Amino acid sequence: METRRITVLSAGLGVPSSSRLLADQLADEATRKLSASGYAVTVDVVELRDLAVDVANNFVTGYAGPRLAEVIAGVEASDGIIAVSPVFSASYSGLFKSFIDVLDPKSLDGKAVLLAATGGTDRHQMVLDYAMRPLFSYLRARVAATAVFAGPQDWGNTDDGGTPLSDRIERAAGEFVHLLDGVQPGRKQSPLESQPFEQLLAGITAGN
Repeated sequence: METRRITVLSAGLGVPSSSRLLADQLADEATRKLSASGYAVTVDVVELRDLAVDVANNFVTGYAGPRLAEVIAGVEASDGIIAVSPVFSASYSGLFKSFIDVLDPKSLDGKAVLLAATGGTDRHQMVLDYAMRPLFSYLRARVAATAVFAGPQDWGNTDDGGTPLSDRIERAAGEFVHLLDGVQPGRKQSPLESQPFEQLLAGITAGN
């Protein structure tokens, strides 16, 4: 059975956080769909607020401390990313962008990504297509067509006539899982991962 590793990046600042709540629901639905498709699933959840000092120190020193380095390695080794940010001043949070900035720009090349955001009003949902999607497109990630925004009304029991959050989550997770099916161009091979003899020989020949 093949395994798909998903890293969930939650940039929420509060405890509890609506961004984390949305991230968990997206991860649960993606896991359910991947399992139904015959994949084993590993989910690593990263609360970026816990790395705020490490990220700031990385900018100053140019060196990632052990905890931050471990998270970065996890992102690089993952098959897919679920990225959720609260909206501040009509864009993703500074913490979210700062973490993306400490990654190797090539580490997200070809990786499957599902985008989501939370905010205090539906007017902020444009951040998904005008800020987050361009960022990950620039990094050459494969971004699911449907992104999910959750506002205050999505956590209550009121019916505003829009598409329920659960339906949006299911659709977005389905598209994300479709990206995770088959060969993954964004997967970074572990240095200890065994390779076929022909591939090793080709690498040696190329180096001569």
